[in-house]
Amino acid sequence: MNNVFWSNIFRKPGDELDRITKLWQQTPLFQGIPDRHTRFLCGKMHVREFGDNEAIFSRGDQAAGAILVLQGQVRISTDMVELASLESGDFFGEIALAAPETRIADATAITASRLVYFLKQDLEEWIESEPRLGAHFLMNLASTLARRLLEANRQIAAQPQA
Repeated sequence: MNNVFWSNIFRKPGDELDRITKLWQQTPLFQGIPDRHTRFLCGKMHVREFGDNEAIFSRGDQAAGAILVLQGQVRISTDMVELASLESGDFFGEIALAAPETRIADATAITASRLVYFLKQDLEEWIESEPRLGAHFLMNLASTLARRLLEANRQIAAQPQA
Protein backbone atom coordinates (compact mmCIF):
# COMPACT_ATOMS: atom_id res chain seq x y z
CA MET A 1 0.00 0.00 0.00
CA ASN A 2 1.35 3.43 -0.96
CA ASN A 3 1.45 5.97 1.80
CA VAL A 4 0.03 9.22 0.40
CA PHE A 5 2.29 11.22 2.69
CA TRP A 6 5.42 9.84 1.06
CA SER A 7 4.29 9.48 -2.55
CA ASN A 8 5.19 12.01 -5.23
CA ILE A 9 1.87 13.79 -5.73
CA PHE A 10 3.40 15.92 -8.49
CA ARG A 11 4.31 13.01 -10.77
CA LYS A 12 2.19 12.75 -13.90
CA PRO A 13 0.37 9.43 -14.32
CA GLY A 14 2.56 7.07 -16.38
CA ASP A 15 0.24 6.85 -19.35
CA GLU A 16 -0.02 10.64 -19.66
CA LEU A 17 3.76 11.04 -19.42
CA ASP A 18 4.14 8.36 -22.10
CA ARG A 19 1.70 10.23 -24.36
CA ILE A 20 3.42 13.59 -23.78
CA THR A 21 6.82 12.01 -24.48
CA LYS A 22 5.57 10.35 -27.67
CA LEU A 23 4.00 13.59 -28.97
CA TRP A 24 7.16 15.65 -28.32
CA GLN A 25 9.29 12.93 -29.96
CA GLN A 26 7.20 13.30 -33.10
CA THR A 27 8.19 16.97 -33.38
CA PRO A 28 11.37 18.13 -35.11
CA LEU A 29 12.60 19.57 -31.80
CA PHE A 30 13.27 16.12 -30.35
CA GLN A 31 14.58 14.30 -33.41
CA GLY A 32 17.64 12.30 -32.45
CA ILE A 33 17.17 12.83 -28.70
CA PRO A 34 17.12 9.43 -26.92
CA ASP A 35 13.82 8.32 -25.42
CA ARG A 36 14.97 8.38 -21.81
CA HIS A 37 16.22 11.97 -22.13
CA THR A 38 13.00 13.12 -23.77
CA ARG A 39 11.00 11.37 -21.06
CA PHE A 40 13.13 13.03 -18.36
CA LEU A 41 12.45 16.47 -19.86
CA CYS A 42 8.74 15.71 -20.31
CA GLY A 43 8.55 14.78 -16.64
CA LYS A 44 9.52 18.36 -15.79
CA MET A 45 6.97 19.93 -18.13
CA HIS A 46 3.74 21.49 -16.93
CA VAL A 47 0.23 20.57 -18.11
CA ARG A 48 -2.42 23.27 -18.05
CA GLU A 49 -6.09 23.13 -18.97
CA PHE A 50 -8.06 25.83 -20.79
CA GLY A 51 -11.79 26.15 -21.45
CA ASP A 52 -13.59 26.95 -24.69
CA ASN A 53 -12.50 30.34 -26.08
CA GLU A 54 -10.13 30.96 -23.16
CA ALA A 55 -7.04 33.09 -23.81
CA ILE A 56 -3.78 31.18 -23.49
CA PHE A 57 -1.63 34.25 -24.01
CA SER A 58 -1.87 37.63 -25.68
CA ARG A 59 0.42 39.50 -28.00
CA GLY A 60 2.96 41.36 -25.89
CA ASP A 61 2.97 38.85 -23.00
CA GLN A 62 6.39 37.71 -21.86
CA ALA A 63 7.17 34.30 -23.34
CA ALA A 64 8.56 31.55 -21.12
CA GLY A 65 8.72 28.51 -23.38
CA ALA A 66 7.22 26.32 -26.08
CA ILE A 67 3.77 24.77 -25.85
CA LEU A 68 2.47 21.43 -27.15
CA VAL A 69 -1.22 20.79 -27.74
CA LEU A 70 -1.98 17.59 -25.84
CA GLN A 71 -5.72 17.74 -26.40
CA GLY A 72 -8.17 20.21 -27.98
CA GLN A 73 -7.73 22.96 -30.55
CA VAL A 74 -5.84 26.25 -30.38
CA ARG A 75 -6.07 29.30 -32.62
CA ILE A 76 -3.08 31.55 -33.21
CA SER A 77 -4.11 34.99 -34.43
CA THR A 78 -3.04 38.58 -34.68
CA ASP A 79 -5.24 41.60 -35.28
CA MET A 80 -8.25 39.26 -35.54
CA VAL A 81 -6.64 37.35 -38.45
CA GLU A 82 -6.20 33.61 -37.89
CA LEU A 83 -2.62 32.53 -38.56
CA ALA A 84 -2.99 28.89 -37.57
CA SER A 85 -5.36 26.35 -36.09
CA LEU A 86 -3.50 23.74 -34.05
CA GLU A 87 -4.52 20.38 -32.63
CA SER A 88 -3.07 17.46 -30.69
CA GLY A 89 0.63 16.99 -31.48
CA ASP A 90 1.16 20.53 -32.80
CA PHE A 91 3.50 22.87 -30.96
CA PHE A 92 4.03 26.62 -30.95
CA GLY A 93 5.93 29.38 -29.18
CA GLU A 94 9.32 27.73 -29.59
CA ILE A 95 10.97 31.12 -30.22
CA ALA A 96 10.81 31.52 -26.44
CA LEU A 97 13.28 28.65 -26.06
CA ALA A 98 15.86 30.66 -28.01
CA ALA A 99 15.26 34.26 -26.96
CA PRO A 100 13.53 36.09 -24.10
CA GLU A 101 10.98 37.79 -26.33
CA THR A 102 7.37 38.79 -25.93
CA ARG A 103 4.63 36.90 -27.72
CA ILE A 104 3.98 38.17 -31.26
CA ALA A 105 0.43 36.81 -31.57
CA ASP A 106 -2.57 35.77 -29.50
CA ALA A 107 -3.28 32.13 -28.64
CA THR A 108 -6.80 31.03 -27.73
CA ALA A 109 -8.23 27.63 -26.88
CA ILE A 110 -10.96 27.05 -29.47
CA THR A 111 -12.22 24.03 -27.55
CA ALA A 112 -11.43 22.75 -24.06
CA SER A 113 -7.71 22.06 -24.31
CA ARG A 114 -4.82 20.56 -22.39
CA LEU A 115 -1.44 22.09 -23.15
CA VAL A 116 2.07 21.05 -22.15
CA TYR A 117 4.53 23.84 -21.35
CA PHE A 118 8.24 23.31 -22.00
CA LEU A 119 9.91 26.16 -20.13
CA LYS A 120 13.20 27.71 -21.19
CA GLN A 121 14.48 27.38 -17.63
CA ASP A 122 14.01 23.59 -17.76
CA LEU A 123 15.81 23.46 -21.11
CA GLU A 124 18.75 25.50 -19.76
CA GLU A 125 19.11 23.22 -16.72
CA TRP A 126 19.06 20.14 -18.98
CA ILE A 127 21.68 21.63 -21.31
CA GLU A 128 23.98 22.17 -18.32
CA SER A 129 23.72 18.51 -17.35
CA GLU A 130 23.67 17.11 -20.93
CA PRO A 131 25.70 19.54 -23.09
CA ARG A 132 26.08 17.23 -26.13
CA LEU A 133 22.37 16.43 -26.28
CA GLY A 134 21.62 20.06 -25.49
CA ALA A 135 23.67 21.14 -28.51
CA HIS A 136 21.76 18.63 -30.63
CA PHE A 137 18.45 19.99 -29.35
CA LEU A 138 19.55 23.57 -30.08
CA MET A 139 20.43 22.57 -33.65
CA ASN A 140 16.94 21.06 -33.98
CA LEU A 141 15.49 24.29 -32.62
CA ALA A 142 17.53 26.41 -35.06
CA SER A 143 16.41 24.21 -37.94
CA THR A 144 12.76 24.47 -36.88
CA LEU A 145 12.94 28.25 -36.59
CA ALA A 146 14.69 28.49 -39.98
CA ARG A 147 11.98 26.36 -41.62
CA ARG A 148 9.26 28.56 -40.14
CA LEU A 149 11.08 31.70 -41.36
CA LEU A 150 11.54 30.26 -44.86
CA GLU A 151 7.85 29.36 -45.05
CA ALA A 152 6.85 32.85 -43.92
CA ASN A 153 9.16 34.36 -46.55
CA ARG A 154 7.60 32.13 -49.23
CA GLN A 155 4.13 33.24 -48.25
CA ILE A 156 5.12 36.91 -48.27
CA ALA A 157 6.82 36.54 -51.66
CA ALA A 158 3.73 34.84 -53.10
CA GLN A 159 1.44 37.73 -52.16
CA PRO A 160 0.57 40.13 -54.98
CA GLN A 161 2.46 43.40 -54.82
CA ALA A 162 0.35 46.53 -54.31
